Amino acid sequence: MFGLFKNKSSEIHTPVNGVVVDLKEVNDPVFRDKMMGEGFAVKPSDGKICAPIKGTIKSIFPSLHALTLEAEDGLDILIHIGLDTVELNGDGFSSTIHEGQKVKAGDPLVQVDLAFLAENKKDSIVIVVFPEMQNKEVVINPGEKQIGEIAAVLK
Repeated sequence: MFGLFKNKSSEIHTPVNGVVVDLKEVNDPVFRDKMMGEGFAVKPSDGKICAPIKGTIKSIFPSLHALTLEAEDGLDILIHIGLDTVELNGDGFSSTIHEGQKVKAGDPLVQVDLAFLAENKKDSIVIVVFPEMQNKEVVINPGEKQIGEIAAVLK
């Protein structure tokens, strides 16, 4: 009975096939040092990026390298695809999503050409952070994951 008002945990699914890792493995101090918030990263094995939760697309960067989602509980989630990929001005990225669109976990968001990123010497790591999250802990489920498997739990 007393547990009714405790914060519920939230499952965050992996947005891309690959290896889920701690933010410490991201080769960028802004993410590695958690300046953008707690989260996790995925070393992708393909370029299909999908929604990690059920929610609404809040914003999409014109270059398609990053987007934010708002979960049903109000949590903001930033998905950042690659490092320094904003410099590509959208080349190598494609998408048909739009701001305000409702999505469920596993719905396709962005397609990225990993070979194009490699040709342009860009790290392809996919970063998932929670910029405004407070009073919760991110428990990462590391290792090889497929889209839709649980990558982290927020407690």
